[in-house]
Amino acid sequence: MTISVGDKLPETNLMTLGADGPEPVALGDKLKGRKVVIFAVPGAFTPTCHSAHVPSFLRQKDALMEKGVDEIICLSVNDPWVVNAWGEATGAAGDGITMLSDASGAFTKAIGMDFDAEPVGFSGRSKRYAMCAEDGNVTVLHAEENPGECEISGGEAMVDAL
Repeated sequence: MTISVGDKLPETNLMTLGADGPEPVALGDKLKGRKVVIFAVPGAFTPTCHSAHVPSFLRQKDALMEKGVDEIICLSVNDPWVVNAWGEATGAAGDGITMLSDASGAFTKAIGMDFDAEPVGFSGRSKRYAMCAEDGNVTVLHAEENPGECEISGGEAMVDAL
């Protein structure tokens, strides 16, 4: 079942790269009592993700914060080392976007946003989407039909929706 507006996000651990290696991040702790935007990408360093999706949230970070967003999270199914390197390469990590790894794809599968595209080497990837969750409940969900597009899931569309 694919997640929908009004649904509660599942409790899960995602990963970040800490000083001593991978560290779990309890998503529930990040969401409790907060307004959080989560955007997910099919893969770090892939063309649309790197040149369109992350930059759209970097451009709109201040506007989202003005709309009451407490945190912006970029979620990728890549391992935490790749996600960390990508956050540094894009400047997202240094500009206040939280870069988290769903390396096992457990969260992505639990919300029904996983897909495979074997011809391009994608297995167990995340569909491209952006959502807003308030206290863990989905209030806005913008999912792209095509993973190579970043139209309704970009930062500008989220600002407009809020």
